[in-house]
Amino acid sequence: MLLAPFDILGHGNIIGSGIFISPKGVLEHTGSVGLALIIWVLGGGVAALGSLCYAELGVTIPKSGGDYSYVTEIFGGLAGFLLLWSAVLIMYPTSLAVISLTFSNYVLQPVFPNCIPPYNASRILSMVCLLLLTWVNSSSVRWATRIQDIFTAGKLLALTLIIIVGFIQIFKGNYEELIPSNAFNFWMTPSVGHLALAFLQGSFAFSGWNFLNYVTEELVDPRRNLPRAIFISIPLVTFVYTFTNIAYFTAMSPQELLSSNAVAVTFGEKLLGYFSWVMPVSVALSTFGGINGYLFTSSRLCFSGAREGHLPSLLAMIHVKQCTPIPALLVCCLATLVIMLVGDTYTLINYVSFINYLCYGVTIIGLLVLRWKKPKIFRPIKVNLLVPITYLAFWAFLLVFSLYSEPVVCGVGLIIILTGVPVFFLGVYWRNKPKCVNRLIESVTCWGQKLCFVVYPQGGVAEEDEAPSAASQRPTSKTTTRK
Repeated sequence: MLLAPFDILGHGNIIGSGIFISPKGVLEHTGSVGLALIIWVLGGGVAALGSLCYAELGVTIPKSGGDYSYVTEIFGGLAGFLLLWSAVLIMYPTSLAVISLTFSNYVLQPVFPNCIPPYNASRILSMVCLLLLTWVNSSSVRWATRIQDIFTAGKLLALTLIIIVGFIQIFKGNYEELIPSNAFNFWMTPSVGHLALAFLQGSFAFSGWNFLNYVTEELVDPRRNLPRAIFISIPLVTFVYTFTNIAYFTAMSPQELLSSNAVAVTFGEKLLGYFSWVMPVSVALSTFGGINGYLFTSSRLCFSGAREGHLPSLLAMIHVKQCTPIPALLVCCLATLVIMLVGDTYTLINYVSFINYLCYGVTIIGLLVLRWKKPKIFRPIKVNLLVPITYLAFWAFLLVFSLYSEPVVCGVGLIIILTGVPVFFLGVYWRNKPKCVNRLIESVTCWGQKLCFVVYPQGGVAEEDEAPSAASQRPTSKTTTRK
């Protein structure tokens, strides 16, 4: 079916919960309102360039799995495994941790209006939310998809309300902070490294742009409709993000925004009066739906990787009755719980955004390699070479100066990715393992099956509760085993 751009925006998380998190981080590193707004606009332009590159890859290599499939196809199993390894251990769990912590901050901020919510209270509420949604996703695909549909409304309500109130403020003449002389009044001189970190903070909000590539198989005539969806949705998202930030500055000074732990709540308290409760409720609904969406997609990535033999076979199993990938969901949940205890929200954003951009760049380098290796392969969409080259130039700038500015945070991410090299050779490449190792793996798999009531999925009639996306991912080549 043809997905309308608004369907992509709503269900694909392109307008994500990051817009309620990132404004503070962007402003902190830019040192002025005007430069912060420029970063938001440029972030949309970079997302558009990346989307076009991914569109070409999506229709040239029509496989499920996105980046993982393209990198595996172009660079081989090791590169694909490292991308999968980083996604499973870093990208998805860290994104889940950030959104979970944002959920707890927005729920607790009205309870602690004059201070930052206590560390323990914030972590405990985040963990409870994550465990609850892990249980929901394990119990029923239908419940998970309905939660996603319902809670998307909270996100759209909050953003619509912020933008409308912001325009009303502008019409009333309350735009002192937006006057150029004030907007570019720097309270600090940002370095190139600061600008790179500001882009990392903003890119977290745009991190759903590559979802456009994942709906290629659902489009009628993707050669025509996929670019059209990109040209409509990315500018619309950029407009929403930029004007949300403009609205914030009609009610708050930069110092007030930087001191706020929940920007949208502060905005509501200043302008909505008795209806200020709408803002924390709407953002809490938005982030709750965001956690659910990340859990759903990250567990399917684990499922896909296990199906290809790059992760333990236990992660490719689904529950006997619910047809949900319980082992994959539990792995995602446990990884998120660990990361949640490691650092604060904005450090985690730098961490995940750096790794995200690293993976995006490797994938787009793959586009150039594929052009060189297979120049005559059929490409329903073929972008001008200036598009990937421009993106990669920005990519190189961002990674180099981010690594320079945050060597520990970015370095830890690189080290975690490289730990996947020995894991690949020991777990995937090494086929003739000793019998004792194989028996241990079989024993762990058997116990996992018993504990989670899971089996290898097989072809046939799906359970009533199963979503089409889960059914389409069933490997039919494996024999069903039930322990």
